[in-house]
Amino acid sequence: MLKYFRPNVLLSDLTTFAVGGPALWLSSPVSAQELKETLEFAKAENLPFYPVGAGSNILASDRGFKGIIIKYSAAEISFAEDGGNILATAQAGASWDALVQTTVERNLAGLECLSGIPGNVGAVPIQNVGAYGQEVSNTIESVEVFDTEKLETLHLPASACEFAYRNSRFKRDWRGRYIVASVTFRLHPHGAPNMRYQDIERFFSDKIRMNPQWRPNLSEVRQAVLKVRRSKSMLYDPDNPNHRCAGSFYLNPIVSRHIAEGLAREYSDMPIFPCEQKDKLKLSAAWLIEHAGFTKGYKFKRAGLSSDHVLALINTGRASAQEILELSEQIIAKVNSKFSISLVPEPNLLGF
Repeated sequence: MLKYFRPNVLLSDLTTFAVGGPALWLSSPVSAQELKETLEFAKAENLPFYPVGAGSNILASDRGFKGIIIKYSAAEISFAEDGGNILATAQAGASWDALVQTTVERNLAGLECLSGIPGNVGAVPIQNVGAYGQEVSNTIESVEVFDTEKLETLHLPASACEFAYRNSRFKRDWRGRYIVASVTFRLHPHGAPNMRYQDIERFFSDKIRMNPQWRPNLSEVRQAVLKVRRSKSMLYDPDNPNHRCAGSFYLNPIVSRHIAEGLAREYSDMPIFPCEQKDKLKLSAAWLIEHAGFTKGYKFKRAGLSSDHVLALINTGRASAQEILELSEQIIAKVNSKFSISLVPEPNLLGF
């Protein structure tokens, strides 16, 4: 057996939800050659495979996964100048927040509002990770991938990935075809930090009111984002009782302008946000959940909602994957019953 293979590894040890049965094999390749060998083994043994990074966006089945979990572990980060900008390239196994911290320390703008998001770099282009007014698609230059069919590496320009709100071709017609090997970001030296999100504007409002000319630097915005995320239990912290989760469990619904405006007439306090899609608007999943009757700290069997944010479903300690899924289905049903809006879960389901 290949030296980087381990048998019968519990998925609960590989995911932030801390649930899930055993995977038949765990492969931890650190090079394209080892990744190729892993896929050749999968093909020879007729086994399914599934790439996993930090496991922060996965709900794994209690039955486990009768295949190979691939945890690509290469984690190098490098920088190169290009036309006055800086290209930052990070391998898929690098910690996402470590990359963001490094870019902020180098005074490179473009990723600062994505601070504190758990996970590894390899996951971010797949779902076009975003938070607090930024998305990775704003800065991704290219994605290096390993083609699981041709067993070779390719470089894909950002334009080929068809990024959208928490979406990309990696989640659609490319699902299962490519494994992300590295991502290159185009960042701006000495650029101004992003200040477009309400929570971040509010964080600095007193200082700006006292000195209208003052603006925070990249490091100050990063620290603000981390504090706001911590207040919502959206930082992975083993000492926080809400930490066994996958962050926000639902996407903010995107609906037609007609539907959004109709709801706004009925619920005057409903928050509505602009959307890149023409004639569509974005609703707050958290608001819908709260107004469907769920509160922070709500419990269902051994699952529940975070005591700090209703968007985070949590394992309170010994929950099963099935209990978390049942809680999710309960929330989806009540929101749909009251508002005729269908919430879409964000985490990937593995082994169900």
